[in-house]
Parts: sequence; C-alpha cells; structure tokens
Amino acid sequence: MPPYRGYRWSVTFAVMPRPSGPVKPVDRRVWGLAGVGIGGFALAGIYRLSGLGIPCPLHTLTGLDCPFCGATRMAAALLEGDLNAAWHFNAAVLILGPLIGVAIGYEVVAWLLSRAGWLNLPRQRLSPRAVAILTKVALGALLIFGVLRNF
Repeated sequence: MPPYRGYRWSVTFAVMPRPSGPVKPVDRRVWGLAGVGIGGFALAGIYRLSGLGIPCPLHTLTGLDCPFCGATRMAAALLEGDLNAAWHFNAAVLILGPLIGVAIGYEVVAWLLSRAGWLNLPRQRLSPRAVAILTKVALGALLIFGVLRNF
C-alpha cells in the first residue's frame, strides 16, 4: 500500500509466545471476588428453585434497603433471562457485576493458559494505589446508590 501523507500503513499480527519461566499467581483478592460471584449465582439458583434467600440484616432491623438488597433476586432474574426485572431489583450490581466479572474472568483465564503452558496473555497489573482508588470509587458508588434508593 503506498504511503499516505508521510505515513506507511501496515498490518502486523502479533503471536503471543508460550510462557517461559514461573507464572505469577493470581492475586488472592481476585480469587475472593470470583468466589463471591460464583456463590452469588449459586444462591440465586437456590432462590430460583426453592424460594429460599438470605435476609438482609440492615433491611430486617431498619426497613432500609442496603446497596446489595435485591442482588439475589436480580441474579435469579438474570438466570431466567428477565433483564427488566433484574434492573428493578438492583441496578447498581447489575452494572458493576459484569464489569468486575469480565476483569476477573480474563485474569483467571490468562493465568490458566499461562499455567498450562499454552499461551502467554498480558495480565492486569494494577498498582496498590490504583486498587485503592478503584475500591473507593466502587464502594462510594454503592454507598450513593444505597442512600438514593431509600428516597
């Protein structure tokens, strides 16, 4: 392809190398969040099949909805494919959950592929400061959602 205004256009395909050397383990917080997500969907499945759920202590004591109230019903609605009901049960978790789930899923898959020796995908590297900021932003958003949903 001829150069255009001094730029040369080219297409290259990068091949990910096989991992060599030790594979960095997955952070324990990632495993913890993955466990919470899997456990949440397990609870949603139990709720869907039997109607049994875990009552919210804040709602039981005060009558106020916490930021996570309705999350089990939201996940159960997702398991049924009812996005509208899921949105009404807990919109914040419906938005944050998939974002966090994709990041965690990618990290675990990248680790598994490296560990198996098949493919070396780039891993997420967040500084402790970035982790602290993201945690505070997520908790702040949930806190604001928890306050606003009680008006």
